[in-house]
Amino acid sequence: MSLRSQYNDKSVQADKKLVPYEIVSKDEKPYVKVDDATYAPEEVSAMILQKMKATAETFLGKEIEHAVVTVPAYFNDAQRQATKDAGTISGLKVERIINEPTAAAIAYGMDKSGGESNVLVFDLGGGTFDVTLLTIDNGVFEVLATNGDTHLGGEDFDQRVMQYFIKMMKKKSNVDITKDKRALQKLRKEVERVKRALSSQHQARLEVEALSDGYDLSETLVRTK
Repeated sequence: MSLRSQYNDKSVQADKKLVPYEIVSKDEKPYVKVDDATYAPEEVSAMILQKMKATAETFLGKEIEHAVVTVPAYFNDAQRQATKDAGTISGLKVERIINEPTAAAIAYGMDKSGGESNVLVFDLGGGTFDVTLLTIDNGVFEVLATNGDTHLGGEDFDQRVMQYFIKMMKKKSNVDITKDKRALQKLRKEVERVKRALSSQHQARLEVEALSDGYDLSETLVRTK
């Protein structure tokens, strides 16, 4: 569920089936429902920025009022403005919004190399995969081209693995957890652990006791799956 998305968007409806919280429609926009409260994506983003602000203040030992915030290069004007709004809600004055590939290039010191150069930045994140071609000339960055997939990242790997086990349980044991939010949350937590394990191993064991109505899930997942 991205900033400024519509409730009826296919991506929102696909996410709604697997997330452990409820997504509801409010003025045709997707909102996260927690108990009796609803939150817009901008408000959730603001909560994350508030947490990062507090973490940075603890580390630096002083209050932070200004920030530069990065966004995916493909973000449109509405999404960039929504990010600024989230910064304002969190108590920050957002001085500038810059593209994530540009920030990555700066972090690697590519702005100090001198002369003109072309840089290809691959960014595989939690929810998106972006490829951006930059030109850097004496510290000046220009995005020449960018493309990506807004549903190809760590969370999407989790979703795919969850779908695999949900279908497998239904086929092998006639167990359906698609309506059980607690079971989905337990499965997601274990899937995330197994995903990380597969970064360094060829196979990993997934174990969830009492997943749903006393059903215990115990399966091996290999990288090729």
